[in-house]
Amino acid sequence: MIELIKHPWPWYVAGPLIGLTIPVLLLAGNKSFGISSSLRHICASCVPGKIPFFQYDWRKEAWNLFFVLGIFLGGTMALYLLSVPHSMEVHPELVRELAGYGIAGTEHPVPGALISWSSLFTLRGFIVMVGGGFLVGFGARYAGGCTSGHAIMGLSNRQWPSLMATIFFMAGGFIMANLILPFILKL
Repeated sequence: MIELIKHPWPWYVAGPLIGLTIPVLLLAGNKSFGISSSLRHICASCVPGKIPFFQYDWRKEAWNLFFVLGIFLGGTMALYLLSVPHSMEVHPELVRELAGYGIAGTEHPVPGALISWSSLFTLRGFIVMVGGGFLVGFGARYAGGCTSGHAIMGLSNRQWPSLMATIFFMAGGFIMANLILPFILKL
């Protein structure tokens, strides 16, 4: 059984399992799926000020905080209990493209050269991690939810704003990956 969960599952298994969380949440208490709202719940529980955005009964949404805690704990357990000892396989074409940007390495060339504590203190690392994190957070707040909330929950409920948000999330991702990121990687 443990060998079954040590390897990635194909899209036709993982996708429907993710999709089935929506009816389960709706049937279990009319709950909405989304991750970015948990930050609002944390702030509402911890910030004693009179900020109108945080003035609501966050206790009704406490299940969402346990959901996010479960994601964190599940990821931690997977890292320590299910990690595969061999190095990550990166497609040779991607390795060649990254070498053109000065990102090279034989072991974990993508995460190690782009996302690490040492690369955080470079201009490229700061732009990618801090600037990218800010833009993701701003976009999720501006769109009224994150990609998982809009693309999984909102589209399943046929919400027009979620369709628009998902279209623009995807367009922004394509533009970033193909036009802006290559420029940042040359820094």
